[in-house]
Amino acid sequence: MQTPHHGHQDPAGHGHHQPDHGHRHVGEDLLSVEEAYRQIMACFSPLEIEEKPILDCLGQTLAVDVRSPLALPPLANSGMDGYAVRRDDIAGSSETSPRNLQVIGLVAAGQVSTQTVEPGTAIRIMTGAPVPAGADTVVPFEETDEISRRASGRPLTDIDIQADLPFGCNVRPAGEDVQPGMLVLEAGTVIRPAEVGVMASLGLDRAQVIRRPLVSVLSTGDELASLGEALAGGKIYDSNSFSVAASVVAAGGVPKILGIARDNLEDMHRKLEQVADSDLLVTSAGVSKGDYDVVKDVLTERGDINFWSVRMRPAKPLAFGMLRGDPVNGTGRPIPLMGLPGNPVSAMVAFEMFARPAIRTMLGRKQLARPTVEGVLTGPIYNTDGRRVYARVEVEKRDGEYYANPTGPQGSNILTSMSRANALAICPEDIPAKQAGERVKIIMLDWNEEVTI
Repeated sequence: MQTPHHGHQDPAGHGHHQPDHGHRHVGEDLLSVEEAYRQIMACFSPLEIEEKPILDCLGQTLAVDVRSPLALPPLANSGMDGYAVRRDDIAGSSETSPRNLQVIGLVAAGQVSTQTVEPGTAIRIMTGAPVPAGADTVVPFEETDEISRRASGRPLTDIDIQADLPFGCNVRPAGEDVQPGMLVLEAGTVIRPAEVGVMASLGLDRAQVIRRPLVSVLSTGDELASLGEALAGGKIYDSNSFSVAASVVAAGGVPKILGIARDNLEDMHRKLEQVADSDLLVTSAGVSKGDYDVVKDVLTERGDINFWSVRMRPAKPLAFGMLRGDPVNGTGRPIPLMGLPGNPVSAMVAFEMFARPAIRTMLGRKQLARPTVEGVLTGPIYNTDGRRVYARVEVEKRDGEYYANPTGPQGSNILTSMSRANALAICPEDIPAKQAGERVKIIMLDWNEEVTI
């Protein structure tokens, strides 16, 4: 079993354990969201370190500190196209009283001038080029008479400086950004395009990162058909494999779709033989009280699995535990298993609450929970049985206020209402309803321009 990892945020945005209010329970013991989360998260910790090309590390977590082997910039360089001069030579310069300097050379980006700027001289310089010896200031072309000289055909053997600029103007000092040995990126940093750029600027082409978890995804049920098959009577397409696998990718993991396990012992065993290389197995269906016992029988036979009823809607049925390693196949390590409900929205919400933070923990992420906001509900959320309700809503921002608009029918089979949602609005377990106009806590699944404008 993986070592515990502590200090996780509550996935529901609540800071404390919610009280048990039994007045609307349906005669069964229900585990709180927080307790299920606590038990699950105690079994996950960051994975091993791998080294790979920096461009392949996007979205992964840096495993070690990065210190600079060099100074950035390595030499003082020009921040403008212009003329490298001595500040003393241009003191008091203006359009009406310019200072004339002899132009002794040109230095382009990528070149180093071998000439020295002596009193009364200047060197024409391009942006990014090292500042020549003797110069301490760069005067932009626009502050000289270069344009008029070119227009009249006069040579640039000398130049009139028409501005009195301060010492060091438009000169980028050596090491202005980074000094040798400086801590540039800390372990635990999530690598974004900016971090890739920083490492590239240091000449680093590889990075040590926490590897991505491999997550096997398995749907169960005789009623399921694979995509591309013609639907026979009573069959439905297996959407859960793909919504769950897509959720794995979005969380930062690598999905391994195992397909469909039929409701018989042999098929379940065959599918489980394919998970030996995985860091997590996520199944859907077969974990509620009314499901066929074959799924539960196989899982409990091959591991230590708990079957829970969690005080949440949707996604009440949930399984979690460890599949024992198979010494015959060369793996002795246990593999965490998370059994999601079969209804498609229930599977996605349960993944959000429990599988996503587990994957992010394995990735070494510090921030596990989605961002939460408070907003105004525009339609009611009903709580009929004392469970915490996660209602699908579309959040928009108007006049500085967030508004949560329910996306339609909230049945756990209505997947289109999930596709229209960018957030989940919460009705706590001890409140029978949240009405339109009331303020609610909202878990943001997506941020986009419509929300943030």
